[in-house]
Amino acid sequence: MDPSALQAALRRRSFLRGAAVGAAGVAVAGGAVAGATVAFADDGDSGTTGSGRVLAFHGEHQAGILTKPQNFATFVSFNATAQNRADLVELFRTLTTRARFLTAGGTPADLGLAQPPSDSDTLGPAVPADGLTITVGVGSSLFDERYGLAGKKPVRLTPMTVFPNDDMVGSTELHGDISLQICADHQDTVMHALRDIAKHTRGGMQGMWKIDGFQSVPRPSGTQRNQLGFKDGIANPDVTDETTTDALIWAHGGLRGEQSWADGGSYQVIRVIRMLVEFWDRVSLSEQELMIGRRRDTGAPLSGTAEFDTPEYANDPMGNVIPLDAHIRLANPRTKSSYDSQILRRGYNYERGFDVNGNLNVGLAFCCYQQDVLRQFEAVQTRLIDEPLVDYISPTGGGYFFALPGVKNAADYYGSGMFA
Repeated sequence: MDPSALQAALRRRSFLRGAAVGAAGVAVAGGAVAGATVAFADDGDSGTTGSGRVLAFHGEHQAGILTKPQNFATFVSFNATAQNRADLVELFRTLTTRARFLTAGGTPADLGLAQPPSDSDTLGPAVPADGLTITVGVGSSLFDERYGLAGKKPVRLTPMTVFPNDDMVGSTELHGDISLQICADHQDTVMHALRDIAKHTRGGMQGMWKIDGFQSVPRPSGTQRNQLGFKDGIANPDVTDETTTDALIWAHGGLRGEQSWADGGSYQVIRVIRMLVEFWDRVSLSEQELMIGRRRDTGAPLSGTAEFDTPEYANDPMGNVIPLDAHIRLANPRTKSSYDSQILRRGYNYERGFDVNGNLNVGLAFCCYQQDVLRQFEAVQTRLIDEPLVDYISPTGGGYFFALPGVKNAADYYGSGMFA
């Protein structure tokens, strides 16, 4: 079947079954909360019930931000297709209902033999929680004239800046109205959650682009390695310290003009960063380490001996040990003035096969969270302009989003304050 005929067939099927699917969606939404009471104990059987981990869904902040990165993730950008503000509110309510059920795990609703099944059964007849988190964000384009939200836009939310070393001309993976970060302990759990959400929100949002990622097993220990072979994410802020997270991660209503409803949310940056490994693999180890500023084997800064040693910039003002243009030195100079520009990185490696020239298409699905995109991510990225590493990496897409405040309780829903 040619593409136009296929699209026509899908539209006809969608039209003919729309009412039935809509009715089923209501039934599933009603049954999902009840089903969520069926949780899974950690029985150690990763093949049957997943990891058994259940991460709290309700709270002041969304899970998936401070959460230690799970093994697998997908970052998905959507266009909002809801017809009006009321439909958009219903979309966010549906997102909440599905996420609440999926993250808790349970038995899907039984709609009877005459209806399509309420669940795909790709995880079996019962849905395991499997350490699943679903983190919802909104892009600046959602606050246009369509839904009357212009006055509610988070004050620092803009379209993503394209920096001098980016390769985004003609990119089809940019921006979006709504973002989902879906993470879990197993890859099929991530895919199941996305498929479930796409089914129940078809009339309210349409997928634009996505990037799938995985966490590499620490080798031999410590932080995961990226596709360049170096440990990635060593120097993150201490997320166990509330003073640190309040200063660097969470938005505060009223602070520097921030929207009151945004309190407890966080600005999210997603970047698709391709790594040109065929070229990188031809570079000497000493040159690689000087570009990064760390030893490849241990992850230690060139001025230290262990992975988590603090780089000694004060004792190396001329860059004789760690070059002044090394990646870690530019990204985090560790000065009093640069403290406020720290970001919380939560990136995943990706692999997309080969490009049209037969080169490996691998890299980093970069994600970070912060209180202020301009003060933090953009300050860091500006310092990195023209660093030596730019010859071996190519940012090709991404977007800025605002990760909504947490869903407080069973009566609350994603973005409720935004619509108040």
